[in-house]
Parts: sequence; structure tokens; C-alpha cells
Amino acid sequence: MKTKMIWANLGVESIARTQKFYRELGFKLNGEPNEELVSFIFGDNNFIIHFFKKGKLKESMEGALSDLSTGNEIMFSLSAETQSEYDQWVKQIKKAGGKIHFDSNIDRKEFYDKNGYYVCVFADPDGHKYNLLYNKNKQ
Repeated sequence: MKTKMIWANLGVESIARTQKFYRELGFKLNGEPNEELVSFIFGDNNFIIHFFKKGKLKESMEGALSDLSTGNEIMFSLSAETQSEYDQWVKQIKKAGGKIHFDSNIDRKEFYDKNGYYVCVFADPDGHKYNLLYNKNKQ
């Protein structure tokens, strides 16, 4: 089987809040938002994430949505090109209303995994989690 494209569909409480958060992080809108959907383009490969009002997504999925306050659904990973860009992302995430769950670079700790990555796990206002990565060895 060959697909032309893949994208993600996630549920949110507020389209306006979601649009504000991702615009503040610098992501480009994919089309025009409406009362049930806002969509953004992520990365150079134009990966698209649609953020649907929870009721609409639940209807389409024909089943319950995950309760992100008690569990997780998926974690996307985003890469930073430089240490400076990584640091700026962490600041922007906090400023835009995201929640930092773990940041290996806080207080300039030299914590990184065996591959030399700084890692920041954060959530958007609805609890969708992301991994922000910077590879120190890629310099």
C-alpha cells in the first residue's frame, strides 16, 4: 500500500486558544480555521496536524477520546537546529501557555542521553505532548 500523505487529527476544547498557541510558536496555518477545525503545517516536510473540536473528532472516530489529564495519546517530536533555537523554543512554549513537563537544559544542567540530545517534553493547552530535541553532536 502506498499513501501520498499522512497527517494527524487531534481533539481540542477551543479552536481560538489552539490557534493562538500554535501561531505564537510560529507555525503556519494550513487553510482557513473555522468553528470546528484549525490546521497547522509542521516542519520542512509539511506534516499537517488538524485540531478538531473534541465533539467533532469524537463523532468522526466513533468512540471516546483519550483523557489527557490521566494519560497520553501520542507524542510528536520536533527538532531544533541550534542550542540557541532550542532555548528560544522553551521560552516561547512557556510564554504561549504551554506546560513544560521536563527540560534537560533548565539551570544549564549537562544532562543529555547517550546520543547527546537536550530534551524538552511539553504539552499544548489541551495536553497534547511534544518532544523538543536538540542534538549537541550535530554541530
